[in-house]
Amino acid sequence: MSSFEDADTEETVTCLQMTVYHPGHQQNGIFQSIRFFNRQKLPSSEVVKFGRNSNTCHYTFQDKQASRVQFSLQLFKKFDSSVLSFEIKNMSKKTNLIVDNKELGYLNKMDLPHKCLVRFGDYQFLMEKEDGESLEVFEIQFSLSTRPLLQENNWLPQKPIPECGRYSSCSTQNNSPIEMGENEW
Repeated sequence: MSSFEDADTEETVTCLQMTVYHPGHQQNGIFQSIRFFNRQKLPSSEVVKFGRNSNTCHYTFQDKQASRVQFSLQLFKKFDSSVLSFEIKNMSKKTNLIVDNKELGYLNKMDLPHKCLVRFGDYQFLMEKEDGESLEVFEIQFSLSTRPLLQENNWLPQKPIPECGRYSSCSTQNNSPIEMGENEW
């Protein structure tokens, strides 16, 4: 038998592709501590934190507008599934996290969709998961966008953003007429 036949089969690794945008990055170097375009391998048991505190966060933002710990990502496996998934948790007491159009308050968490836009303040993160087989490790790869992701990807909110800027603090009562087709009741 040749060494080729004896070689272990290499497992594919789940990778979270993160494209990041902030309008002040060029002037302020907000993402200067993040290594772009390199896949960074992490143990699957790791809770990955993002924020401005370099002592507790894996990925830091050089910005006083960001919380010490803004949000976290954790890998998990759903019952009866071999595919790894991520959950995202808002760790900020002062700023809500918007995942697609779902607003997460402090300590709220949800399963991260396969592809989604995560926002808080002026920050925008386009997150896309590539499935892999390994249960031991996963990878994160960052890329930087020079244009807002919201417009670049035609990411239209499913409901209009209220004038107050937050879904939960505005009245959602609609007093305007609703247009209906002739077969709708």
